[in-house]
Amino acid sequence: MRIRVLGSSAGGGFPQWNCNCPNCDGVRRGTVRATPRTQSSIALSADGTDWLLVNASPDVLTQLRAAPALQPARAIRDSGIAAVLLMDAQIDHVTGLLMLRERKTPLPLLATPEVFSDISSGFPITGILSHYCGTERQELPIDGSAVHIPALPGLQLQTVALSSKPPPYSPFRGAPRPGDNIGLLMTNPATGAKAFYAPGLAEVTPDLMALMSGCAVVLVDGTFWTHDEMQRLGLSTKAALDMGHLPQSGPGGMIEQLDRLPASVRKVLIHINNTNPMLVEDSPERALLTQHGIEVAFDGLEITF
Repeated sequence: MRIRVLGSSAGGGFPQWNCNCPNCDGVRRGTVRATPRTQSSIALSADGTDWLLVNASPDVLTQLRAAPALQPARAIRDSGIAAVLLMDAQIDHVTGLLMLRERKTPLPLLATPEVFSDISSGFPITGILSHYCGTERQELPIDGSAVHIPALPGLQLQTVALSSKPPPYSPFRGAPRPGDNIGLLMTNPATGAKAFYAPGLAEVTPDLMALMSGCAVVLVDGTFWTHDEMQRLGLSTKAALDMGHLPQSGPGGMIEQLDRLPASVRKVLIHINNTNPMLVEDSPERALLTQHGIEVAFDGLEITF
């Protein structure tokens, strides 16, 4: 089973187009050691030819150009993207669907009923696509039952309801529902090895810790370093948890949570906000992650499990 990280940044990318925080300004000027990143998305394949796109970033066209394996060119119009699965209805995870409108047949689209409700009303992408390729809707369960994708029979998947928040445009922003945000458990049917993906995560429950402990690799929320990161920089009045993200540092933070996993689990942070100091490769924050055996995802990272 292959995972390709198409984009590893949070919404806005890195550097963000209108941001002059120390990270964004530094990477533009070349005064910090940091690598630009596009908005978060991964692709999953059992055979290296047909792929599941997990979240459709606004940067999807740039990401596909950087991933030749996702363009097998078997016909004059072709793509390795066999289906798209949405983890949530955040703008930086669904807007890329509009870039896939040239598809000749309806796009297989998997999401929870809660996510479908948001992208068919508050942000009516499915209605817009109905005038182009259209979508073939498949609702995802959140009870841990298996997910079967007809176009990708080699994939063995399960979804996990997570504690986070729906997007700001959702009428349920202040009253989150199970299914607004999910994690994805992927299993290699040949070996039984598992991987877990959760770019938005506000809480690590005992059940989730047990699930991650049985994985070969986890790719989890790396959005903010501190709870008040955006507030201290004067960029927002909201703290990390207000936006549905568990910060890396501090008591109960992601570093502390990942330290509880067995040493055999590969730990990777993804969905990294442009303000996060761990983006700077020679920063004390990056050195601390290295000490804890935690990696920072980058665009183009490939993981086999």
